[in-house]
Amino acid sequence: MASERVHTYLQTHQYAEQILTFSESTATVEQAAKALNVIPARIAKTLAFYTSEGTAFLVVAAGDAKIDNAAFKVAFQVKAKMLSPDDVLTYTGHPVGGVCPFALATNIPVYLDISLQRFTTVFPACGTANSAIELTCEQLQQLSNAKNWVNVCKAWNSEVNQ
Repeated sequence: MASERVHTYLQTHQYAEQILTFSESTATVEQAAKALNVIPARIAKTLAFYTSEGTAFLVVAAGDAKIDNAAFKVAFQVKAKMLSPDDVLTYTGHPVGGVCPFALATNIPVYLDISLQRFTTVFPACGTANSAIELTCEQLQQLSNAKNWVNVCKAWNSEVNQ
């Protein structure tokens, strides 16, 4: 089960006690922001894409960010095409709505978008559609084993900071 895998992984890094579990859904940015009582931009959404070889990679971005197709193609040399829900589960081990960059089922690369860097802390999911954890960007980078920071999003408000 995804939540157990994430809990075990975060426990090995002394973060398991910080996992937040909710009675309501946190599957969407809006639902997560409401449950956490934060602005939607602070939700760290994990997006899964196909590579040119047909495998996958993840981009974690701020909740108010949208993929910039031109910047994405320059950064990854592939058109942005999101994984199907079945492939999301296969590659990440997490269901849609609970996808996070931790305890992944396969060794797929994780990238973090700079849209997150304007916040002291952000809230990624923890493998279920009713969980999250509050992390600094540095903690997120370490725990996700992110390959790099990228600039592949648009429409996020650089003025918003919390």
